[in-house]
Amino acid sequence: MLQAKLSSKFQLAIPKALREDLNLQAGQKFTLVSRGNIIELIPLRSIMDARGMLSSNGFPSSSDYRDRQERKS
Repeated sequence: MLQAKLSSKFQLAIPKALREDLNLQAGQKFTLVSRGNIIELIPLRSIMDARGMLSSNGFPSSSDYRDRQERKS
């Protein structure tokens, strides 16, 4: 289990192993969520980081939409 120490300025340093595993960058922003006595740090990712996460298998293409519209006519 990794640990961090809260500084006198209320700052935490994220251990290098965790930064590398999560590909965190200096200046990156986080959402903080408090759940009882647990604090979750959720890295905010850019839309470009999310590119490719969803496959197109479940989503119709624009040509599928046009085909359905033509069949309705």
